Amino acid sequence: MLGFTKNNDKTEEAPEVGADEKNNGDKKIKATKKLKPKIGLALGSGVARGWAHIGILRRLEEEGIQIDVIAGTSIGAVVGGAYACGNLDRIEAWARDLQDTNFLRFLDFRISGGGLFGSNKLGQIMVDNFGDRNIEDLGIPFTAIACELKSGQEIWLKQGPMCDAIKASFALPGVFEPIRHEHKWLVDGALVNPVPVSVCRAAGCDMVIAVNLSEDIYGRARAKRQGILETGEYGVFNEIASAPTALGRIGKRSFIKRLFGHQEDAPSLFANMVASLNILQNRLSRSRLAGDPPDVTILPRCGHVGLMEFHRADELIKEGVLAFDEALPHLKDALAIIHHRMNS
Repeated sequence: MLGFTKNNDKTEEAPEVGADEKNNGDKKIKATKKLKPKIGLALGSGVARGWAHIGILRRLEEEGIQIDVIAGTSIGAVVGGAYACGNLDRIEAWARDLQDTNFLRFLDFRISGGGLFGSNKLGQIMVDNFGDRNIEDLGIPFTAIACELKSGQEIWLKQGPMCDAIKASFALPGVFEPIRHEHKWLVDGALVNPVPVSVCRAAGCDMVIAVNLSEDIYGRARAKRQGILETGEYGVFNEIASAPTALGRIGKRSFIKRLFGHQEDAPSLFANMVASLNILQNRLSRSRLAGDPPDVTILPRCGHVGLMEFHRADELIKEGVLAFDEALPHLKDALAIIHHRMNS
């Protein structure tokens, strides 16, 4: 595993000035320096549901909570990387602009190769938003999590081109083609570490905040009972069959219809594959978090949104805000306890 070098340096606040020092210029009292906890943020995988991360990052800023380390898996790497680059505004604007099937414009449909979709178009979006920056040059230490396809090894991408690391981290097996990196084929990090708390711990963080997008597994059933389910049971491109203009050539349309078409009471081939990966992610995240629990967990209720419903950014960002506000009292308590422990 490619890990961080542990760094236990603490960021220091401005010295406090004692009352005697203010009132008596001749008598100096040694100023005390208070240590500030090093805070890590672990942003979990979840495909389209990852837009909820945006709302959480906005609320962290509003509360004045400074993040010192960011680790992201899959869509968590996309949003976390944008924040580390200072380009969160641009990613948020792009996400909010997506409408229904226009996300299909950014997919390279393929019949052969390592995935159903190529990464050329999405890769260009990464370049537009992240440029040619290297991870080690960012203002906030950042790591993207990927998985080496041959060995199953967990890979921590913490240096090199930002765009390549993010593309590797969200290369969902079978959906997007694997990414070649240093003579290895890398796929989505959700296969090995869906919520990368361990990366923040290895970076020497005193406190880790985790965002888990996969826990609300009954969200779609809840939405169905309430009559607010926008698409079918699995929420995976169900509208494609009725959007022929988005599919291009006739041959391609036929292939896509076979891939996404389904009987009324059965999932499509694509839905079956993606939903199965979601189950794997949910079970694995529970196991990993039980073995290495964060100090604070934020759980957006976004299970009612399909994994590929990228056009629902507005409500997902709101869900992120709501989840953060629900966790805020616990977050403040944890910060106070850790701060006291470090300075007592």
